[in-house]
Amino acid sequence: MLSEKTISVIESTVPVLEIHGTTITKRFYERLFTAHPELLHIFNHANQKQGKQPTALANAVYAAAKHIDQLETILPVVKQIAHKHRSLGVKAEHYPIVGQNLLAAIKDVLGDAATDDILQAWGEAYGVIADAFIGVEADMYVHAKEQIGGWDAFRAFRVDRKIRESDVITSFYLVPQDGQSIAPFEPGQYISIKVEIPGEAFTHIRQYSLSEAAGKPYYRISVKREDGIPGQPSGKVSVYLHDQIEEGAIVLLSAPAGDFILDQHDTKPVVFISGGVGLTPLISMLNTLVESYPNRQVTFIHAAQNGDMHAMRKHVEELASMYSQVAFHWCYQNPTVLDKAEQAYHKEGYIDLPWLQSVVPTKEASFYFCGPLPFMKVIHHALNVWEIPQENIHYEFFGPAGSLSASD
Repeated sequence: MLSEKTISVIESTVPVLEIHGTTITKRFYERLFTAHPELLHIFNHANQKQGKQPTALANAVYAAAKHIDQLETILPVVKQIAHKHRSLGVKAEHYPIVGQNLLAAIKDVLGDAATDDILQAWGEAYGVIADAFIGVEADMYVHAKEQIGGWDAFRAFRVDRKIRESDVITSFYLVPQDGQSIAPFEPGQYISIKVEIPGEAFTHIRQYSLSEAAGKPYYRISVKREDGIPGQPSGKVSVYLHDQIEEGAIVLLSAPAGDFILDQHDTKPVVFISGGVGLTPLISMLNTLVESYPNRQVTFIHAAQNGDMHAMRKHVEELASMYSQVAFHWCYQNPTVLDKAEQAYHKEGYIDLPWLQSVVPTKEASFYFCGPLPFMKVIHHALNVWEIPQENIHYEFFGPAGSLSASD
């Protein structure tokens, strides 16, 4: 338990963190990787370069400081991050290293304003927060290893099939090299894949949603090739998977993780709204529903550039023809001539609230959405304007958690 003095000091630093939080976390990562370059085997280098990871950490630190007297209120965030940590292989011994460099970064950025009292208070607070993470993650490691078909750390899988889903998305069917059973998972969860790319100094780990229902003898991930845009590098792992990993290749996977999952006890109709490769966890949820919950109505809405970029369209349409519970609606930003000739889509341009209201049978439903951050902000805002209860809104960020506030 933290003393009243410590809580008071931490709370007094909240305005400072609001202003300098990202600067502190950028400095933290600089110090961390200089002192411990071996941790670059764990962290996503692209998220570092693009500023996503420092921003996400700054938001987490800010939230912890703001709720320092009621840390139980941030437990859902702790569990979400803990899933990622377990999937990546973050261990208890890493936390003292992080704490030491975080305090040093605070001192570097704030200078004399970071008094001994402030640093001592933050040291105590970090210890409490770290213990919470360590405890939650320890339970997750035990579960990952001891569940039926489970394992610890990373396990070798063979690429059994490689299927092109669209111009930019390819599915990889992964089976265990040892021929033994694999762990079950909740629809919506992801795995981490670890690869050693020739010419790269460090291993790279990326997390990809499982795009098939559980209960199969394989895992399936559907990966978008990230070729990069001006100002952003290409995705090293996605390009490597698309260009270099062929059927028969061996890759390393951690056991499934993640808390963006389908509530299988809910009986309300479901609305899935996806943009681009954001459809992958929702496909897993959709497949689960048609296999196990035939009485639950599903509306699947997907936004893509055009039909060439639209993955798994045929699969969803076939499910809709086989199961009356499924309806689908496609929105293409820039439909091709062929798309127009075949009337392959239902809306041109972007998803907006009036169109959503026209195709969703009832607002008394559970809404799940995933996609690029700008897309998610639009959908989140639309659902809020429509006054969908927050407990019926579920979403996931690909990569470090961001903000869905329209002002960010």
